[in-house]
Parts: sequence; C-alpha cells; structure tokens
Amino acid sequence: MRERALFGVAGNSDTFTKTVSKSSADAPAWLKSVGLDAYEYQCGKGVHVGRETAEKIGRNAAQAGIQISLHAPYFINLANPDPEMLQKTVGYVTASCQVALFLGAERIVIHSGALMKRSRREALDIAKGSLREILRICDDLGYGGLTLCPETMGKINQLGDLDEVLELCTLDERLLPCVDFGHLYARSLGALEGEAACERMLDRMAAVLGEERASRFHSHFSHIEYTLRGGEKRHLRFSDGQYGPDFAPLARAIARRGWHPTIICESAGSQSEDALEMKACYLAACRETAASRESGDTIER
Repeated sequence: MRERALFGVAGNSDTFTKTVSKSSADAPAWLKSVGLDAYEYQCGKGVHVGRETAEKIGRNAAQAGIQISLHAPYFINLANPDPEMLQKTVGYVTASCQVALFLGAERIVIHSGALMKRSRREALDIAKGSLREILRICDDLGYGGLTLCPETMGKINQLGDLDEVLELCTLDERLLPCVDFGHLYARSLGALEGEAACERMLDRMAAVLGEERASRFHSHFSHIEYTLRGGEKRHLRFSDGQYGPDFAPLARAIARRGWHPTIICESAGSQSEDALEMKACYLAACRETAASRESGDTIER
C-alpha cells in the first residue's frame, strides 16, 4: 500500500494541449515529466474512445507509473426510478467499466443524480436501489474487480452531499467516495472550507467507512464559483482568486492523518499547474508533520 497521496488531472490542461500534444496517449509521459502522479480519463459526454486508443493510453500510463481513473458519463442519474432510464444508466456504467479495463483503470467516478422534485430521502433510497442493481450487473459481466466512486455534487438540487454519498458507499465495501471538495464548498455556499470543516468531513468519512477505507478515498478539487440559489456555477482556476476552497487546510489534515487519497484537479484549463501547486502544499505539510513528530511536539487538530 502506498504511503502518500497522489495528485493528477482531469482530462488535458491547456498547457498540455497547446504546447505538447492533442493526443491523450501522450499525457501520461508528460504528467510524469512535470511531477504528477495520476490521470483521470474523461468520458463525461459519452464513452466514445476505442479499444486501441484506450489500451495505448493504458500502456503509456503503466510505463510512466501514472495511476489511471475514468469519469463516467454525466448523464448517469441513480435517483431516476424509471426502468428505461435505469437501463441507460446501467449501459453508461458498464461501457465505462469496459473502457476502464482497456485503460488499466481501477476507479470509475459516477454522478449520484438529481432530486427530480423528490425529497432527499426518497431520492437517496431510489439511488441505493439503482446502485445495487448496477453492482449486480457489473459482477455478472466480470467487472466486479473495479471500484465505483459515487461523487459528491455541487448543485443544491442534486443528490450527493457528503452524508448521502457515504450512505451509498455503505452498500458494498468495494465502493469508494469521490469527495469533490469544490462541489461541497459550492453547495454549502462557501461554508465547507477551512481547518475545522476539513477535519469534520474527514472524521465523518472515517466514522462511516472505517479509517483504512476512508484513507484511500478518491477526490476532485478545484475552485468553484457558486450562486446563492443554486450552488455550483462554474469551475475556476486557482489564479482567479475570488472563490475557494483553499487547499492548504485539507493538505494539513491529510498529512496529519497519514492518509493517501488520489486527488484529481478539475480546474478550468489550469489542471496541471494547480495540481502541482496542491502537491507542493501537501508535501510541505508532510514535512511539517514529520518535523513536529520528530521534535515531540503535539500536532493540534
């Protein structure tokens, strides 16, 4: 088991596409060259990549030591009870699983869904039933070794606050949460950030999932603009400055606990630069934690 967090990008940053290549097959080697560790292949608008291309990306990632994950189509809605729509959701997930195998990816991020004028409890119960059916079908098709990661969502009218995603993950030990801290910040209208908020969120994850499972959670991180009525509006760059969340408190909390999540940057075009900034912040927090322990100082939480 690895001992540190991994940092990577969702899709290809502007720097990569404008100065290196427009081919995702070239991304793993470049990510390694700049000091990153992970790459999340994007199938948000549908699973359109062919086997040959996916396998090439996977081979290049394995050679570079880059961990691959996959983002399944955005159209997934676990909270839709319509049988026909459930079949479509199953199709999106199983197609993602097949590509994940071609890529050598172990984790697949899936959206939780929308409330559709239902209560949060009603929507969550529907989503749990849908996810049970998806897991059963994935097992039948030979995809049982893959990890599905239900994602926390950024809009207030979407299913997917932290407690809802954690409850989904209690259905099966193979499930891991994709905790998008930018989404949680946006749907809380800026409340969920800072030292105390980060500690509460990580404590909650450990309480529901157990320390070991929580420690290897999947994550998305970016700054997100929000509106007071809807929550998430759009992803930003770190350099935009007006909105959060700040990564430093989360970096310190992860370092103090010795957790080792995979953190994927979803900034708008500056994924690689912002991911490197987060990695540097995290490594500094690790050094600070190690120095404090060596000197015998108590690390405050």
